[in-house]
Amino acid sequence: MVLQSSVSLLKNLQTKNGLFLAAPSANTGYDKAWLRDNIYASLGLELVDRAGVLRMMHTLFDIFKKHEYKIDWAIKEKPKEAYQYIHARYHPETLEEFWEPWGNKQNDAIGAFLFRVGDLLQKGYPLLRNEADERILRKLVLYLASVEYWQDPDNGVWEEYEEVHASSVGACLAGLQMISQFIPVPYFLIANGSAALQQLLPNESYSKDADLALLSLVYPYNIVSEEMRQRILDNIETKLVRNKGVIRYVGDQYYNKNGEAEWTMGFPWLAIIYKQLGNKKKFEHYMKKTLECFNEKGELPELYYANAENHNENSPLGWAQSLYHVSAL
Repeated sequence: MVLQSSVSLLKNLQTKNGLFLAAPSANTGYDKAWLRDNIYASLGLELVDRAGVLRMMHTLFDIFKKHEYKIDWAIKEKPKEAYQYIHARYHPETLEEFWEPWGNKQNDAIGAFLFRVGDLLQKGYPLLRNEADERILRKLVLYLASVEYWQDPDNGVWEEYEEVHASSVGACLAGLQMISQFIPVPYFLIANGSAALQQLLPNESYSKDADLALLSLVYPYNIVSEEMRQRILDNIETKLVRNKGVIRYVGDQYYNKNGEAEWTMGFPWLAIIYKQLGNKKKFEHYMKKTLECFNEKGELPELYYANAENHNENSPLGWAQSLYHVSAL
């Protein structure tokens, strides 16, 4: 019953054109379509609605085509201002950018898209409709070359301070490696990304060591060695796991009430990883913790306040519901 309800909750966040809202809350601005959130929402949707995944991905291609002129500018000259980067979020119906000041330097979102395209093509999805779709892929590769993703301080997964983030570098590296099976990718883009990632890890950035975003390098990207994977997991489980979720990083001020907020998606994320590693004991532990995070409506909210039973209004969070599907199915 919990799983069936969760599937319905995720699908309720999907619009007619296939894009997902981050959460239903207009008050917090989460009723928008983030590139990254859509990619993560598709991971759980794929297990129950393949057609829905295809519709969503095609609309993401349409977003890039609508703003192709901007990609062309960035390829011609490395962006100097945040607004010159490919934006991270869009109006779910008009596909227009939102222009208020925002942390739009999010290279990982482009890497995530390339990775997912390559992943679905590998699985036989009829993803590329025409030459225009393939052209967009080629231009996104050139875009990552222009911004020099391996050394470009971006806002990262959490849309905050500009630093070189391991999770962003890793997402781009994984995306380029995956898509290189289908379109040409210059070798230096892979080599530079790999070298930069090795220098950053096991830390997320200069200012952060353990960070929830580093789980992405294990799942879905699988871009780190067994030894590094274990170091990342040990750091996160030792420093960030709390009772009602996983904090993003030590000192996080987002929804901080007497302590860092506890993000529910951390538990199913860890459950997925331990399921894939064959660690039944830890998988079952984090599945139990996930189920304890569902609220009275059967939703996984974005986060619970530190050491509390109440959560913020971003509920359900599509990203969290999706990861639960992957862990449970």
